[in-house]
Amino acid sequence: MSDIISTDKDDDQLEDDAIDNGMSLVEHLQELRRRLIIIIIAVAAGSLISYFYAAELVQYITAPAGKLYYMSPAEAFFTYIRVSVFAGFLLVLPIVLYQIWAFVVPALTKKEHMASLILVPSSVLLFFIGLAFSYALVLPAGIKFFMGFATENLQPLLSLGEYLSFVISFLLPFGFIFELPLFIIVMAKFGLISSSFLTGKRKHVLVLSFVIGAVISPTPDIFSQTMVAVPVIVLYELSILIVKYLLKK
Repeated sequence: MSDIISTDKDDDQLEDDAIDNGMSLVEHLQELRRRLIIIIIAVAAGSLISYFYAAELVQYITAPAGKLYYMSPAEAFFTYIRVSVFAGFLLVLPIVLYQIWAFVVPALTKKEHMASLILVPSSVLLFFIGLAFSYALVLPAGIKFFMGFATENLQPLLSLGEYLSFVISFLLPFGFIFELPLFIIVMAKFGLISSSFLTGKRKHVLVLSFVIGAVISPTPDIFSQTMVAVPVIVLYELSILIVKYLLKK
């Protein structure tokens, strides 16, 4: 009987030790706060660096539209600040994602940990490819389309601040859209979906892509929706080929 009691006490002691060795809720919150502070400092530093190049960045961003105007004395200044923060965030995006990854990684298995070493850099790369694609191809086409409504008596007078909002709302969705193949590949790798499943959902994706375009496009017109929907459909089809022929799923 004493042996049984002793064994029970040992088991209880092991459980208590396991709890003591783990992080408490307060420690998790403290770790989260530390990561958030690092992210805020990184974004602030990136924004400060970007501010020194704000004029060049504004000139680069506004190149597709040509001549712009600012409608209030402070509009140009605050536009420069917004450009600096936006560029600063993009500049330190790898640091931001690393801090998120470092907070989550203790809860991952060794296999998941190794996979994240590939997924994090890949997600950053795809995000920037999406931004570049939008800026080089989609944004100029969108501006040309909207400027095409000008007539002799109806001329565009573009505000710097409004144009920047339009550009950001046009660029960011493509950064996230280009993450689609990575998301699908991860799900296929874990056996959650297969190429046959993806093929069977083509019609649904076709409709859903235009719904997504209507939700995230900066304007409610069919042109903007189509410019968002087409890359979604193309990336989805590319994902099917990768899952089918490379992952053999």
